Amino acid sequence: MTHPFPAVEEWMDDRGLGRGPITDVSPISGGTQNIMLRFERDGRPYVLRRGPEHLRPRSNDVIRRETRVLTALGGTAVPHPALIAACDDTSVLGDAVFYLMEPVDGFNASIGLPDLHAGDPAVRHAMGLGLVDALAELASIDHETVGLGDFGKPDGFLERQVPRWLAELASYDALGDYPGPDIGPVEEVATWLDAHRPTSFRPGILHGDFHAANVMFSRTGPEVAAVVDWEMCTIGDPLLDLGWLVATWNLPGAPDEFAGALTRAGGLATDSELVERYAARSDRDLSAIDWYVVLACFKLGIILEGSHARALAGLAPTEIGDRLHLTAQRLLDRAHALVQQS
Repeated sequence: MTHPFPAVEEWMDDRGLGRGPITDVSPISGGTQNIMLRFERDGRPYVLRRGPEHLRPRSNDVIRRETRVLTALGGTAVPHPALIAACDDTSVLGDAVFYLMEPVDGFNASIGLPDLHAGDPAVRHAMGLGLVDALAELASIDHETVGLGDFGKPDGFLERQVPRWLAELASYDALGDYPGPDIGPVEEVATWLDAHRPTSFRPGILHGDFHAANVMFSRTGPEVAAVVDWEMCTIGDPLLDLGWLVATWNLPGAPDEFAGALTRAGGLATDSELVERYAARSDRDLSAIDWYVVLACFKLGIILEGSHARALAGLAPTEIGDRLHLTAQRLLDRAHALVQQS
């Protein structure tokens, strides 16, 4: 795609963000269809993030929400990309709003590991604990104090989950050539979730898709350099983020889906160690943590099955659809195993 960089340069001029041409433009690959570009201007590096080339109806709203989250996280101890400036003027960049952030000095452990991390199982073990530390820090924030009091609808959050995602699964039937879900005992898991739902929770910031591929790790140690991909962030029950991490951590039968190279290297913290670390870093009640893991498996499995349904309808690559269908099955397997143990 083409980018009207002169318009971006002019916009940056108005905000005192350097002078002269934008240079050294290169794309940054990520887990979403949103576009990220790294570039330099006047000796300073930047990362630009915007919606996909072909904007969807909510693409700009997603970017605006991400901008608001990153603004709220500024000044907190949560590792995140530092926001530089945001542009809400859709005339600057081809109808897309966008924001500029500081580049993160780190690596994605799902893609590959530096020598330090690849060669030391103690470092890899600590990486999982570092994920939990970042998550507990996020959950500790008073969302109203940082300006996110109206960012989500926490009332009824847990009650909405099962019907919301069963409806999402049912919606796939409208896609041509989709034979219906074959991802495991969805109804049994849904019934269990409704029967065992916690009666209360303390609202907080929910990342919404917290797993090892959505963070950048430090190149010099096991710490998280930045949590990224905030597009599913809302105000809800932060324990669902912990459940999401456990659900996707070293998933049997789908080891490459979420942590990739890190999973293959081994030496990881156990699920129990992740939960124990969170308990040591948070005052939240973890007595129902298995419920949150089951909900995470249920919700994420249904989300991934959507890619399979779209692939069968010719709206997504078949290879990706098949792979995510398998992952959805493994997630429901994990959920069912926990249900049977309860």
